[in-house]
Amino acid sequence: MNAPPAAARYDCIVIGAGHNGLVCATRLAQAGRKVLVLEAAAQVGGAAVTREFHPGFRVSAGAHLLHLMSAELIREFKLSAHGLRYSGTQLPTTALLPGGGTLAIGAGMQGADAVAYAAYETRMRRFGAALGPVLAGVAPRLGTDRWADKLALLSLGWRIRRLGRKDMRELLRIGGMNVYDLLQEHFSSAVLQGALGLDAVLGSNFGPRSPGSVLTLLYRLAGESAARANGLAQPQGGMGALCDALAAAARAAGVTIRTDAPVARILVANDCASGVALQSGEQFAAGIVISNADPKTTFLQLLGARYLDNGFVRRVNHLRGKGLTAKLHLALAEAPRFAGVAAERIGGRLLIAPSLEHIEHAYNHAKYGEYSIEPVIEITVPTHNDQGLAPAGQHVLSAIVQYAPYALKGGWAGQRQAFSDLCVATLERYAPGIAKSILGCELLTPVDIEAKFRISGGHWHHADLALDQFLMVRPVPGATQHRTPLAGLYLCGAGCHPGGGVMGTAGGNAASQVLKQARAYG
Repeated sequence: MNAPPAAARYDCIVIGAGHNGLVCATRLAQAGRKVLVLEAAAQVGGAAVTREFHPGFRVSAGAHLLHLMSAELIREFKLSAHGLRYSGTQLPTTALLPGGGTLAIGAGMQGADAVAYAAYETRMRRFGAALGPVLAGVAPRLGTDRWADKLALLSLGWRIRRLGRKDMRELLRIGGMNVYDLLQEHFSSAVLQGALGLDAVLGSNFGPRSPGSVLTLLYRLAGESAARANGLAQPQGGMGALCDALAAAARAAGVTIRTDAPVARILVANDCASGVALQSGEQFAAGIVISNADPKTTFLQLLGARYLDNGFVRRVNHLRGKGLTAKLHLALAEAPRFAGVAAERIGGRLLIAPSLEHIEHAYNHAKYGEYSIEPVIEITVPTHNDQGLAPAGQHVLSAIVQYAPYALKGGWAGQRQAFSDLCVATLERYAPGIAKSILGCELLTPVDIEAKFRISGGHWHHADLALDQFLMVRPVPGATQHRTPLAGLYLCGAGCHPGGGVMGTAGGNAASQVLKQARAYG
């Protein structure tokens, strides 16, 4: 009998070709490492892919707008040279009201709220810019004697102090509060409050009254500060085009990318990660393994609890990461007509969140394992800017819908159609006639997101962005700073600092940690 072939050898193996995995791999390859990326799906991108959901109609499967990836990273990786183009930038936001009323956020606002909004926007974006470097770097550890950690904390304190006494006190005051109270302090317009409040809870397990919801808003603003001029942007060809450009940059740096290569387990030798085995039985050896999968998948499935102590396994098991957000895709025979929305704003972001109370009531259902009967929705019509996503004259509608709990009481199998019909009926109230125009409909619940994109719990951030799962303690104590209890195993996905969103920062920070450890050990 012939002996099995020796496993192919690499310096680093990255599990998952989502945007964070690709950024991590590229940085490592640029530093001279021999890197292999293994992706279970047939295409790179993870949940940030463009896929056909109805014959001839394509849509960004998860996030549908790009607004968190830093301009510096896009330039560094020369993504424009690798095919990244935009079909729209600086996209406007319009809040929709029952009966045809609208509010164009920012532009055209009048009265006291317009003045208050200008001041609020300036101050909050200033806070976001001050906190931006916290996201861009590896989170410092608390309670250590390492100068690097002390300097990182001192740097954070200095950036906050540089805001000035008044703004510093304000940032410290609002950091742990809820967005409901914050917006009630500043604005009288219910629809403006609702539109701004939605940004704090979108994709999260929060309602406006939840403590810490201002923190998630600051997280978004900190990410947007690094994106700079593009604002809310739509890549031409959908979000998958961004990941295709990242993959091209990775290959140009020397990275090997294998698709249709699901990893079955992380291999361990001498209490260190030593490679991976695919579901096909094929094995690859490496001294460093970096997982772009969520923490629960990484530790409990790919690695296995037998390599971890009981306390750590308990913390991972208790990590909160059950999604509350669904994605709705509609193939339309004609352009949707939203009452009161000017033609030039149809290609932007449209919000159904008429008040903070509306959002909070929608969230109340999710607390008891029910879907919202009056969901809040973020809508885009990507074909308004990029006709290539649908047949000529026809359109795609892409909507993020809250709240749709992963652990729905009674399960999704018997309630999927009812919730889908409810979402369409909600859209019909704001875009009369849209239901008759539907040629195809796809609803991705958190359960579907888990199955299609291999994300435990179907949570886009892999774990809630909450005070006890954020910054220095993300995802859990014992697995911070991208390192894990197993030597040679690292995390680079949305479940580690700074969190989710199409940002790429987690991947870049993970690469820096791998290289730093390599230098430390010669």
